[in-house]
Amino acid sequence: MTPAPVGFQCPECVREGAASVSQVRTPFGGRVSTTPYVTFTIIGLCITVYAIELLAGQNKFISDFGNAPAAIAINNEYYRLVTSMFLHASILHILFNMYILYVFGPTLERLLGHVRFATLYLLAGLGGSVASFWFSLPIGVSVGASGAIFGLMGAMVVVGSKMKINITQVVALIAINLVLGFAIPNVDWRAHIGGLITGAAVAALYVYVPRGPRRTTIHVLGSVAVFAVLIGLTLVHEDTVTSEVVRLISG
Repeated sequence: MTPAPVGFQCPECVREGAASVSQVRTPFGGRVSTTPYVTFTIIGLCITVYAIELLAGQNKFISDFGNAPAAIAINNEYYRLVTSMFLHASILHILFNMYILYVFGPTLERLLGHVRFATLYLLAGLGGSVASFWFSLPIGVSVGASGAIFGLMGAMVVVGSKMKINITQVVALIAINLVLGFAIPNVDWRAHIGGLITGAAVAALYVYVPRGPRRTTIHVLGSVAVFAVLIGLTLVHEDTVTSEVVRLISG
């Protein structure tokens, strides 16, 4: 028997009572947690991968795992769309991205919950990779978490608007970094825009679906739909990239 405020209860009764109590949720359906485990895991993973880059030979590592449209289209190396999100070209590159992730990640993770935040980050990063695949020169390689990072900033705008929070500074930060992306050579601004749009779209899905028993189902189906659209966009553009590679090689 288990002691209770008045008398005793059987263990089965205690378990049934605990199961019947609804768990506290974040404003947008995630489980409440004070520790941003996903944010810290992503930061740790990116730092670890950068260290491996340096030890294994950075140029070759980036060539093997970066976002290379020609390799994706011709050799079907789709994994590059994901692996490129965790690679960085320089110490300043990774420091900037990880700083922005550290600033915005914990807030978004606490509001959305671990699973929704992780999904948002990965879909935004994939959206950035797909945009880079579509609009970059086919012969070249790009890397960086910037697509996902811009996705988080876009998500902050959406979440802040929903919660009536002042988002002026976030909008200014996005604008400044978009301008810098166009002004600084060798910056993949395509990934920035793709990640920004995807992150904002996924965040809108999460925060504007009203509370109710179907909210989680809608979140899941909507996330799967975004993923399917991004994969579809990749597949339909393969022939164009392949043709462009052939033209460049032959001409």
